[in-house]
Amino acid sequence: MKIDRSLIRSIPLFDRMPDEELDRLLQHASSRRVPQGETVFEQGGTASSFYLLLHGRLKVTQVTEDGQQIIVRVVHPGDLFGFAKALQRTDYPGTAIAVAESLTLSWPTELWPNFVEHNPRLAVTAMQTIGQRLEEAHVRIREMSTEEVERRVAHTVLRLAKKAGRQEAGGIRIDFLISRQDIAEMTGTTLHTVSRILSAWEKLGFVEGGRQKLLVKDQNGLETIASGS
Repeated sequence: MKIDRSLIRSIPLFDRMPDEELDRLLQHASSRRVPQGETVFEQGGTASSFYLLLHGRLKVTQVTEDGQQIIVRVVHPGDLFGFAKALQRTDYPGTAIAVAESLTLSWPTELWPNFVEHNPRLAVTAMQTIGQRLEEAHVRIREMSTEEVERRVAHTVLRLAKKAGRQEAGGIRIDFLISRQDIAEMTGTTLHTVSRILSAWEKLGFVEGGRQKLLVKDQNGLETIASGS
């Protein structure tokens, strides 16, 4: 099935690409709708494709050697992901799961070298993505090594509000279903601890919870906690 270039023309990575180059790129692409809760790929699986998220949200989880599951990344619309070839890997280092109904484009991994050779912006974006992921990892390691849990949770909620927040009358709504367990896996703590912290924040009017929903009502209050003031 031919993919309409208008699907990705609005994404900054492709907005200045000539039509003929865009069509050449898309002739090798496959689209897939991923229902909430389904996986795009699994940790340890052969990295046969790389991906672009067009719509929805994904979380990328890893299971550590001691069996603990952690969330290492949230994938947002317009993000490249699963490009293990650029990391000199033949397998996927994590499992990508849809946290909302999502739409992806994918290309065979063996096309990656050709794509980056003929599309410099794609190569630069991939390098920037890798750099951002490394920086995020360093920040999280530093937070887990030096900060108390409440500050780590505040940093995580603020990052989610910035990247996936939707302004509404009462505050900033995290624009996908997120559970307290998800936040625990992002911050290296327990469900019990996150539940205790969020319940305390609700009483203070900082956030409003619900079934896998989170509304940031007082961003300044969370920033004060995150700063350790």
